[in-house]
Amino acid sequence: MPELPEVETTTRGLQKEIVGLTIRDVWTDLNSKDKRQKDAVKNPKYFIFFKKEITGKKVLSAERRAKNILVNLSGNKTILIHMKMTGHLMVGEYVYLPPTAPDLKNSKRSGAGAGSWSPKDKNKNNPLNDPYNRFVHVVFTLSNKKHLVFCDTRKFGKITLLDTNTAHDTKHLKGIGPDPLDKNINWKILKERLSLKPKGKIKTVLMDQSIIAGIGNIYSDEILWKTGIHPESLASKITDNKIKEVFTAMQNLLKKGIDFGGDSMSDYRNIYGLPGKFQLHHEVYRRKGEICRKSGCSGVIIRKVINGRSGHFCPKHQLKLI
Repeated sequence: MPELPEVETTTRGLQKEIVGLTIRDVWTDLNSKDKRQKDAVKNPKYFIFFKKEITGKKVLSAERRAKNILVNLSGNKTILIHMKMTGHLMVGEYVYLPPTAPDLKNSKRSGAGAGSWSPKDKNKNNPLNDPYNRFVHVVFTLSNKKHLVFCDTRKFGKITLLDTNTAHDTKHLKGIGPDPLDKNINWKILKERLSLKPKGKIKTVLMDQSIIAGIGNIYSDEILWKTGIHPESLASKITDNKIKEVFTAMQNLLKKGIDFGGDSMSDYRNIYGLPGKFQLHHEVYRRKGEICRKSGCSGVIIRKVINGRSGHFCPKHQLKLI
């Protein structure tokens, strides 16, 4: 799942490429009857409302809240996008491919949009033609004749519409913890946040979006490897000195992730369809069976499922605090 650096990279790209443009149209082939999706673009009835509300609106800004992207529009409207496990946004010139007869028949029966979209430039060197970029399920047509598309292999992503003035008070954003890169955060605030889950395992607590926002599997593994903390250590056992180390490592690694354009170990691509490069700088994540990269350490990286999520760590220098 894209984490803070990937979402921040995307948001900055959107701020550069689509602000000032008007949304002319929107298309989707998503079609879910899941009641939990009643206020999302996946729901055909909601999509009708969504399309009506955003067509003709001007993009004013793009911002990030935790792992959510907020595209603020004229008319006090905000599109919220959560990329979930395999989603990413791209901007480029796309062409609509009409449906075949069987596709058209199926779309009429299901209520989903028919046809598909692909990059206008078919050159194999065009990053938009990367195989990871072919699962286009939502397309926004922009006033400069380009398109903002949402690619999502597993279709877990979420797109909905909020009132800008109250967006942060909705169920989608309310209750999210502080941003680890906020200019006002410090190690003492991190200590207070960790104290809310004293019996929680530190890896799990760091990934809890109500405690601290934006950290997931990749960066929690890297933070704990850097600070020499076993991922199953209880949050209450982390000393002040170690919390200071965690705070510093957290900020440095997240900024490093942004500097390298995010992590593309999996599906993530930036708005130009290009992969990030943070995966080339992993110290521990997905290095199971390799010798620990910490200087002077001869430990071997292991993988263990911790509260349902995979954790990678060195059992030799990452000590369990008890």
